[in-house]
Amino acid sequence: MKYSPLQEARYQYCPKLPSMLRNDICSIVAKRGTNTESATDRDAIRELFPNTYGMPMITFEQGQNTQTFDSIHVGVILSGGQAPGGHNVISGLFDALKALNPASRLIGFKGGPSGILKNDTLEITDTLISEYRNTGGFDIIGSGRTKLETEQQFETCAKVCKQHAIDALVIIGGDDSNTNAAVLAEYFLQKKHPIRVIGCPKTIDGDLKNDSIEVSFGFDTAVKTYSELIGNIERDANSAKKYWHFIKLMGRSASHIALECALQTQPNICLISEEIEQRKMSLEQIVDMIAAAVAKRATLKQNFGVVLIPEGVIEFIPEVKALISELNDLLAKYHEDYGKLIDWESQKSFVSSKLSSRSSQVFSSLPVAICQQLLMDRDPHGNVQVSRIETEKLLAEMVQAQLTAMSTAGTYTGSFSTQTHFFGYEGRCAFPSNFDADYCYSLGYTAAMLIAHGCSGYLSSVTNLTESADQWRSGGVPITMMMNMETRHGQHKPVIKKALVDLDGAPFKYFASHRDDWAVHTSFTYPGAIQYYGPSEVCDRPSITLTLERQKRS
Repeated sequence: MKYSPLQEARYQYCPKLPSMLRNDICSIVAKRGTNTESATDRDAIRELFPNTYGMPMITFEQGQNTQTFDSIHVGVILSGGQAPGGHNVISGLFDALKALNPASRLIGFKGGPSGILKNDTLEITDTLISEYRNTGGFDIIGSGRTKLETEQQFETCAKVCKQHAIDALVIIGGDDSNTNAAVLAEYFLQKKHPIRVIGCPKTIDGDLKNDSIEVSFGFDTAVKTYSELIGNIERDANSAKKYWHFIKLMGRSASHIALECALQTQPNICLISEEIEQRKMSLEQIVDMIAAAVAKRATLKQNFGVVLIPEGVIEFIPEVKALISELNDLLAKYHEDYGKLIDWESQKSFVSSKLSSRSSQVFSSLPVAICQQLLMDRDPHGNVQVSRIETEKLLAEMVQAQLTAMSTAGTYTGSFSTQTHFFGYEGRCAFPSNFDADYCYSLGYTAAMLIAHGCSGYLSSVTNLTESADQWRSGGVPITMMMNMETRHGQHKPVIKKALVDLDGAPFKYFASHRDDWAVHTSFTYPGAIQYYGPSEVCDRPSITLTLERQKRS
């Protein structure tokens, strides 16, 4: 098979490890700290996880270790959406297992969690892994969104693991996947199945983080990929000087991607969902804000600009959030009756008659295309599929209408033409940045060390990430420490708490202190493509968000 020159070169890249992990792996010791507690709902979580609650933090250090490691058989699962660096987690896991004992084996379950339920496996070998090192995607074994949450599923997992003599499972996923990992670890201990479970923090959305998980892998590469595209569009806008570009970005529950891309590219406007919710901004207020910026720039003869929009912002606008909640309940309750309606007018009339008066007004005020998107099939959790709602087109259309009214009133004299974009899949499988390649490899290596030292119910953790990789620290975080109780499908369940944009945090404050200037003056910056070769300050740099967060802590 013929590969591109970059692909060939990336195969040869040697990911950097924390200096301690580069030493004799058999001389590394696991230092256990004090027992931990969950941030909230401690009694409820302790009751649900009696075997894994309160476990100590783990840090790996160089020390006197006379232990010899037996061969370890490990199963690995990629769970959820793709994120750059997943292949390097598996590479680091594979290399560490072989360093512990060359007879160790790594078994991949194909197609995500369903692979273990179907006993669909693929052994990871040196020959196989060599074709995936430092590359994007999850295609080495594939991924999936099947949830492991029932006792029957857990028993199937145990049976399949025993069939393959698997000593431990590594689940590479986001907050929901790692919540399932914690439940599975607890179940195995309760039933005395000798199978350890370790998680790795993955999601490009960046909402799986805390003091011990500084960033989820894939975020760095995704935001740099999107920022390159945004910078290209900004340069085009500044060249043509005739379009306002409305760009929707990934991020349903949190606006970390939008915020980081704004810090990297300095657009005229960037909406932050968490701020909109806190300020209880209506859709009308958001449109007025954007229109005011467009009008102000028009007075400077700058009839162009860029607006960044988080994917999930529509769910944070109070009146639209209430409408979506009513629609979710309505479509679940009247699923059969609604399914019999064929034409749009009858569908609209039916829905409007069942909504509250306020939500009916909001529904009627929206463009037809957006109303139809709000009524599309729900996801497996019964929620609206926000990625399919063209919020960028909604805002562009509503701003156009507002500017037309302002023009009639004589308060706007510019020209307004729009282009709309949605950047999503473009960032999920890119060649990982050097940061993500190194970070992911270290996460996989650390996961193997946690298994070798008998840990279960932990999330692999690599910290001190704004320093050079040799100064990174390696260890494990009890997953129960990151949990709280939330209502899901009418039931109170333990879940890893999503990390939203902190409006009191350094990244948002920096953005907020500059956005008024960016809104009026053309202040675009152009990050360019991800660099793999050259000065460390260019090629290995972490995200601006992580840098600002760590500066504040230090």
